Amino acid sequence: MDTEKKMQKVVENLEERLLTIRAGRANPGMLKGIMVPYYGVPTDIQSLANITVPEARELFIKPFDRSVLKDMERAINEANLGITPVNNGEMIILTIPELTEDRRREYVKQAKAICEEAKIALRNVRQDANNEIKKQELPEDEEKQALEEIQEIIQKYNKIVDEKGKEKEEELMAM
Repeated sequence: MDTEKKMQKVVENLEERLLTIRAGRANPGMLKGIMVPYYGVPTDIQSLANITVPEARELFIKPFDRSVLKDMERAINEANLGITPVNNGEMIILTIPELTEDRRREYVKQAKAICEEAKIALRNVRQDANNEIKKQELPEDEEKQALEEIQEIIQKYNKIVDEKGKEKEEELMAM
């Protein structure tokens, strides 16, 4: 069913967005979406460098082309990750600081907001599906059955969103 595929996409998007919230550990996903000007073209940092995690709280970003090092450093600073990049002339080193209790709570709030946005997106998919069913002018009992199926699907996906949110909250508060 098309509706279920759309809802699955919402959950995949949620998982990607939750990855960007750091949990005190280095994760290359933290850099996702950071764009660096490369010969005048905004390019994703992950396609311009080799990103490694040598330790749990360190990220090494070694560009394929050293001339872009300063631009990468600037882009990371502008991304407001809360981490100051260190440029040693060959690569950028990001050292992730320990999270304070307040910072953890802030990240939990951010995760909850992302989960709520996912639920809103699921409700929009449900509304579109319900409107499609009503347009088809089905017999009343078939229409009711189709609407109930859509409701069961959204309940299933809402439960998945809640579980993902709870997992992220536990991950953030566990350190």
